Amino acid sequence: MASVERRVLAGALGAKGEPMSKYITLFEYTQRGIENVEESPNRLDSFREVVEERGGEIADFYLTMGAYDLVAVLEFPDDETAAKVLLGLGRLGNVTTETLKAFTEDEFESIVADLP
Repeated sequence: MASVERRVLAGALGAKGEPMSKYITLFEYTQRGIENVEESPNRLDSFREVVEERGGEIADFYLTMGAYDLVAVLEFPDDETAAKVLLGLGRLGNVTTETLKAFTEDEFESIVADLP
């Protein structure tokens, strides 16, 4: 199956029909965030609304145990939109984030195939 066809079936195309960029975001609660942890589900709903308003999607979300408290797989139309949304989230003071740009298996194969 062609790479674009896989992305279409996976719902990874944005409103303009272009592939969405993927990001893995690692979250840590700040002191303020953990003190009000019971509000986290509502904050997640608000974050989801902002992501969707900017043309993005929370593809997966996890509560984790270990070095990070939460992990999300996010999709945005571009890096600038991802940065704006995540910087806005950081301004609220409940979490800090570390975000990794992610490439699908098909994108990985294409990148490796085009190596000099």
